[in-house]
Amino acid sequence: MNCIIVDDEPLAREEMQALIKEVSLVEILGKFSNAPTAIDFLKENEVDLIFLDIEMPMVTGLEFAAQLPKKTLTIFTTAYPQYALKSYELDAIDYLLKPIAKERLKKAISKAETYKRLLSDDTAKGTIEAGTSDFLLIKSERRFYRINFCDIRYIEGLKDYVVIHTANQKLITAMNLKTIHQKMPQNIFLRVSKPYVVNINYIESFDHHSIYIGGYEISLGEVYKKDFFTIYSGGTLNSEG
Repeated sequence: MNCIIVDDEPLAREEMQALIKEVSLVEILGKFSNAPTAIDFLKENEVDLIFLDIEMPMVTGLEFAAQLPKKTLTIFTTAYPQYALKSYELDAIDYLLKPIAKERLKKAISKAETYKRLLSDDTAKGTIEAGTSDFLLIKSERRFYRINFCDIRYIEGLKDYVVIHTANQKLITAMNLKTIHQKMPQNIFLRVSKPYVVNINYIESFDHHSIYIGGYEISLGEVYKKDFFTIYSGGTLNSEG
């Protein structure tokens, strides 16, 4: 997998390059101080992953991300936590707050590598063929797979697909998140942000911004907070704070 770094701060670019080299084998194709120069590079080069700052002159990281090819993955790197939810609306793989810890970066790169394989042209994409009150039937590579609802931890919207996360596997399906959510038991599976639906039975903990399942941090969107707190806590908590 290859990548580029886009950040208007020279020191931040150098630090990111050093960190990437320290924790992974990802090939760094270039470093750019602004989005327009990175856009020009993308016209001539295929890039798998972009480490992207948000607050930059001329074109912000969020504006740049909205223009990226569907195959290009994005990890935002910023000192400002308030952009996190907006970044996931743009199908960002991850959102890293500066200063970036090595283990946190390693985890984000591992996730990007996994999703690059899932989204690659030679990876078979599943289609949902049927569903009952207990399971989904997914067809992939001329075979049918029964996925029990009780085994699904959460579902993540990614580009034009959804990724179904169970304890043992990740299955990618050509369907948007709203459509697959409608096929699932609404009393168990809650939409908690634009890119995520979670199985409430697997929630380990939560705060006013995130939900934690099996070591994964899942964003909790503002417009979904009230319903989440009402349903999950039985109305004993409110969405303020």
